[in-house]
Amino acid sequence: VGLLPIAAAGIDLDAFLSGCQIGEQEYADESLETNQAYRYALARNLLLKQGKAIEIFTQYKPRLNYLSEWLKQLYGESEGKDHQGIFPASVINSTDLHSLGQYIQDGQRILFETVIDFRSPSADIFIPKDPADLDGLNYLSGKDLHFINRKAMMATILAHVEGGVPNILLETERYDAKTIGKLMYFFMKACGLSGYLLGVNPFNQPGVEEYKLNMFALLGKPGTEERKAALEEQLNRSRAL
Repeated sequence: VGLLPIAAAGIDLDAFLSGCQIGEQEYADESLETNQAYRYALARNLLLKQGKAIEIFTQYKPRLNYLSEWLKQLYGESEGKDHQGIFPASVINSTDLHSLGQYIQDGQRILFETVIDFRSPSADIFIPKDPADLDGLNYLSGKDLHFINRKAMMATILAHVEGGVPNILLETERYDAKTIGKLMYFFMKACGLSGYLLGVNPFNQPGVEEYKLNMFALLGKPGTEERKAALEEQLNRSRAL
């Protein structure tokens, strides 16, 4: 299911799978001292015990938006059961610094951030010099956007940590199919262990079945007549309120 759209998007499937394979080998190490996936799983569960029940996956590249969506699906469906689990959310900075940034900085201290950073730029776009310096930003001339973006990231991490929001920084070298494959394997491995640390089965998703059964009944699927009648009665009672 996952590989077909990756191939259809023109992504190098061999490189992606090679990254997954590298991750499988690297994160098979059972030592907590050296296995970064295990260390991440442990860190987030220790933060949960400190009352940090919301994890914000923080990206500084808009193209990583759907990686964040995948992470929310992965952790939400794997951990969110038996009234357990860390609630996964996401932001794309610097855009969301102007929407959720205020809450993260000064809101309830119930969250932590996992920041994903690619050290090498995927493209070099340099800031030109304005002869009149009308915006007063000539001190940035000659610098590339990747440099500026990383400084924004560092400034934000420092501010949020000082404000009481723990940050986990995951750094990797470059943005390419191989790296993404390894990164996704890292998160999957960590997610499995994290579920076991919580005491839940990370490989099922019984909660999503309930709404499906309700939907099929309300749509009139044969064999769901009793459930449909009970649900419609419940809906009618709620409307009466």
